[in-house]
Amino acid sequence: MSPTPREQCAHLARQLHAALAAAGSTLAAAESLTGGLLALTLTEAPGASEVFRGSVTAYATDVKADVLNVDRALLDARGPVDARVAEQMAEGVRGLMGATYGLATTGVAGPSPQDGRDPGTVYIAFAAADHSCSTRIDADGDRHEVQRAAVLRALVMVRDHLRPREPHET
Repeated sequence: MSPTPREQCAHLARQLHAALAAAGSTLAAAESLTGGLLALTLTEAPGASEVFRGSVTAYATDVKADVLNVDRALLDARGPVDARVAEQMAEGVRGLMGATYGLATTGVAGPSPQDGRDPGTVYIAFAAADHSCSTRIDADGDRHEVQRAAVLRALVMVRDHLRPREPHET
């Protein structure tokens, strides 16, 4: 029997804490559609206090601008569900928390569309001192399934940045 998404997330969080601790690095999170689930997943794993700096749940668009320094013109032009918004959220929380890395989630968990974006549209971003990047996923399911998929992909994104895959890996 394959592991559940919750079990996968817990396993990845433990791996991330070990890798971050070994590198002397820290992580902070900015969440929107995941509403604190990413922070909960990270803090449930042993070793969190050594590497997890904290999180901001910026569910409201104005909080993204006021707390995380997401550009208001970008929010006005593109809305909160956008790749560059996710990157600015990750950059903002990294700076705010004094972390080595920032991680962010934004999107539409559903059940209704938001700003012309369908439920399941999710952007996840990772920020380091010298770069940031984002990815889009289109998750299926109810709100909780979309949120869990976003958390899982966010954890995978951090893992991939801490341990870049070899060309032969899938």
